[in-house]
Parts: sequence; structure tokens; C-alpha cells
Amino acid sequence: MLRLHEVRKTFGTLVAVDRLSLDIQKGEVFGLLGPNGAGKTTTVSMIVGLLSPDHGRVEIDGGGSPSDPKCRRQIGVAPQSLALYDNLSGEENLRFFGKLYGYVGADLKSRVNAVLDFVELRDRARSLVKTYSGGMKRRLNLAAAMIHDPMLLLFDEPTVGVDPQSRHAILQRIKELRREGRTVIYTTHYMEEAQRLCDRVAIMDHGRVLALDTVDALIAKHGGKSVVIADTTEGEVRHDTDDPVAEFNRLQKDAKVLRFRVERPDLESVFLRLTGRHLRDT
Repeated sequence: MLRLHEVRKTFGTLVAVDRLSLDIQKGEVFGLLGPNGAGKTTTVSMIVGLLSPDHGRVEIDGGGSPSDPKCRRQIGVAPQSLALYDNLSGEENLRFFGKLYGYVGADLKSRVNAVLDFVELRDRARSLVKTYSGGMKRRLNLAAAMIHDPMLLLFDEPTVGVDPQSRHAILQRIKELRREGRTVIYTTHYMEEAQRLCDRVAIMDHGRVLALDTVDALIAKHGGKSVVIADTTEGEVRHDTDDPVAEFNRLQKDAKVLRFRVERPDLESVFLRLTGRHLRDT
């Protein structure tokens, strides 16, 4: 559905994306992860045609360029910064965006109702967006990205600042899009969401992909060892191990174990091992 081949983008002396290549298949949820300044935003901007690469090419659905309006029409984008008008109702927002794509009359009404139902906002369709909760705004933002029925969707931090119920609803909607055969590119700083949702994940930094695979494969290759943590009569002990059961048996021989738990590597472990633990403010 989407191919980036040797894509490079610079801003003066800053290399934002450095010969990036990706192949994203139809019907998959693809996680694009990285710390601040990794090049994710620039990559997404080239995918949707807001920026042109200095080198390389972006191909949509077998070869079309996002600079071509017909190809760009296949793309829906829900940006992290909400693309909504607060002083319009939810329905008016969607009608406005639908008209930009040429929908009128019964077709427009059908699309508006379909996406309102999808994000479960039909009962608040005529309320002004400024009266919506954060979670409702995020769901309407997704609806606006889907109004023209695109096959490729880019969701940039779609659950930022929402309550657990809204987060669950958004993730369930994305799973439903996958079942419909749509392709979703998902950027997030919530590693547990990517681990739960994505078929494959690319972790990038400094404009390059550091690792790309399924979540399980990334954890197996880059996650490191499990950590055994035990409270014993002699105090707390922590040990890295590939065999938590054997480590537990060894601890029992040395002291009485009062409590015992295992912290297994996860996608966050992989992310920190590959990109480092120092803070990124820009």
C-alpha cells in the first residue's frame, strides 16, 4: 500500500530523514515509533505530500505519488493537533470536510452518518465541538480523517490526553479498520498501545530505521533478559536471567523467598535499548 525508497530530507545542515526505506502492506497496522527529533513528523509529511523528498521516492498503492491528487485522495490523516472547528457542531465539521472531497446531497449525508456511527458520536452530532470532552474530540478527529473513505490512514498520537474509556474505544476502532482491509500507520509514544495494536513496528532515530519487525520478534532480539525480583528474609534481590524458574529455585536455596515477581522485556525495553534513556526535549 505504501513504499518509501531511499527517502532523504534535509533542512539546511540538518538531516531529518536519511535514506529511509519502508514497505507497508495492505491491511496492516504499522507502528512508526521514535523519540522526539527522530524524523517521524518529516516522514509523515512526505507520505501525505506536504513535503517532497530531496532524494528517493514515495509510492502509494503500487506506484502513485502523493503529489498526485488522485493518489492523495486515498490517504486520510488524523494529526496530533486537532483539525477541528470548535464553533461548529461535530456534524458541521464533517459536512465541511466531506464537501472538500466533492461529496454533496445524499452521498454526503451517508458518509457523515457512517463515520459518526463508527466513532460513536451520532448522539452528539449537533453539539458544538467546544462542548466535547477530549476523548470525543479525538474520535471526531478520526472521523474527519475517514470522511472520504480512504484506504490508507495515518494516525498521529490519536490517544493523547484521553480517558481510558476513549483510549479503548479508539484502539477498538483501529482494529475494526484492519478487519475492513484498510492500512493504518500509527505513531505513538505509548509503547503498550503499539505492542497491543501493531502487526509490525519500525523504531527510528536520527532519520533512520534502527529496527523493523513484529513486536514479538523485536522483543526476542532486542528486549534483553527478564528481571527476577524477590523479597527474601535477607532483603530484596534483583537478577537478570534468561530462565526465571531456574533463578527462583536458586534463590530458594539461599534464603526464604517471601514474594517473587518477574519483569519480562516488552516493547518499551526494546525502544529504550535502541534509542537510549536520555531525555529528548526537541
